[in-house]
Amino acid sequence: MQGKLFIAVISILVLPLMGNLLLTGKGRPVYIVTDSIPYPLVYPVSFGNRINIPADNPLTREGVFLGRMLFYERLLSANNRISCASCHKQAFAFADNKAFSDGIDTVETTRNAMSLTNLLWVRHFFWDGRANSLEEQAAIPLSHPHEMGLSPDKAAIKLQHTPDYPRLFRAAFGSDSITGARVVKAIAQFERTLISANSSYDQYLKGVYTPTPEESRGMALFMNNPSPERKIRGAGCGHCHGGPKLYLELFHNNGLDSIPKDRGIEQLTGLATDRGRFRVPTLRNIAVTAPYMHDGRFTTLEQVLDHYSDHIQESASLSPVLRNNTNEPGGKSLHLTGEEKKDIIAFLQMLTDSAFLTNPDFTNPHTHPH
Repeated sequence: MQGKLFIAVISILVLPLMGNLLLTGKGRPVYIVTDSIPYPLVYPVSFGNRINIPADNPLTREGVFLGRMLFYERLLSANNRISCASCHKQAFAFADNKAFSDGIDTVETTRNAMSLTNLLWVRHFFWDGRANSLEEQAAIPLSHPHEMGLSPDKAAIKLQHTPDYPRLFRAAFGSDSITGARVVKAIAQFERTLISANSSYDQYLKGVYTPTPEESRGMALFMNNPSPERKIRGAGCGHCHGGPKLYLELFHNNGLDSIPKDRGIEQLTGLATDRGRFRVPTLRNIAVTAPYMHDGRFTTLEQVLDHYSDHIQESASLSPVLRNNTNEPGGKSLHLTGEEKKDIIAFLQMLTDSAFLTNPDFTNPHTHPH
């Protein structure tokens, strides 16, 4: 028993380094040595190492490239017309520039497509957090009848009959047998490499960029919690959106509706306290990911700030951090001034990572037009 435990531990430690493939065969793990090369992940120390890479799906150069091919592959849809990239566009930080995306038919999605930025640190996916891994997340839109309309297993059959994909799967997984599980694993590998860490804000943290006066004031307002008794004005944004990563895995009711049509996490838990609670999205590249909120109701950052400043809707499940979030003694709202809103937007524009939006490692690798 001790020997088996030792082998299992060593396998988990060596697997990401050697690029070996973990398969499941008749109740025991099977390791197939491939020529895959580990994929080098590069990110700031400030992001932390609480990354999420399953032991059975280590990142390799071959796996990431295959995932990139599949991310842009229209054969994964029932009508061969759309791909993952149809709703997650690089120019918009892998979000959609529409409130609701179009799938294989005329039925729109019910929620806005989220940005696929810095998913390496995420553990619960979608606006309601219903998927617990990127592999699970990737399978859901593939199978959804109004999105891509084709299960991963059926997509695998199509790919198996192409001239190139069996070879690519062999390079990534040690065998040219294409399965639905391998399809979603490869896509997940690619998506884990979508790291944005070179905005003006990142350069400021490194000490190589000096913010403008507007950006500095906006940063202070963003990070400060309002404290009228101490005469500190703030917007309290950092409380939910975090520090250097500008992402905390939180779910809040942010006061969009007193009686929400979309009940958010409550649809999964059945708890009234979860009514209208949705995942807090990353604010990286926020200036290019409009429209905003789970239903895309706001088209500009000005509208977003107007909401948090003066239009929070009271409800029993409203996030506690938004209750009495005010810059005025005894007040109920932030009541940000016009200049303060402009300053906060100036800071938010610091979060745009132009290199991420144009990174050639993330572009469509297919020769045919997308």
